[in-house]
Amino acid sequence: MGVKENLGCFRVEKFIEYLKIAEEKIQTIDHMIYVTFPLIKDKRLLLKILSELNIAILNIINSILQYEYLYKRINLTKDAKTNLRIFIQQCAPRYQITEQEIKLIIELLDLAEKHKKSPFEFVKEEKVVILSENLKPATITLDKTKEFLIMSKNLLKKTRETIKKLY
Repeated sequence: MGVKENLGCFRVEKFIEYLKIAEEKIQTIDHMIYVTFPLIKDKRLLLKILSELNIAILNIINSILQYEYLYKRINLTKDAKTNLRIFIQQCAPRYQITEQEIKLIIELLDLAEKHKKSPFEFVKEEKVVILSENLKPATITLDKTKEFLIMSKNLLKKTRETIKKLY
């Protein structure tokens, strides 16, 4: 008997759906970074990679939050920032997510938010510059996207391992 049958009315497949989406995104991002980008060499592709990384990380976080909520270890709210704080404070330690990984997650989410709100972005040398409304620059490089990808893969692996242990 599977987990779904054991938990009755709970929608268990929700956290599994989030993990599958994250895994698909990470595979796509890996291909974009190591195959597509070297072929086309268009730095603006880094913005697409950033957006996809953001979706992957949010799906991993949502999977963890849903799983922990399902087993009544946390309470969720309608506020995304509060839920992120719950993830960092209550869930991250259980999943062996390091301080460095937390910093990268926050940096990625911040960059993705700046990209969404940016009135202007341009390519300069080996990086993409994202300007905020007050013209404060943030940059994204190929090396930074690779760093985010590695962190995403580690987070996905830790999530899968921890969830397997817990059920």
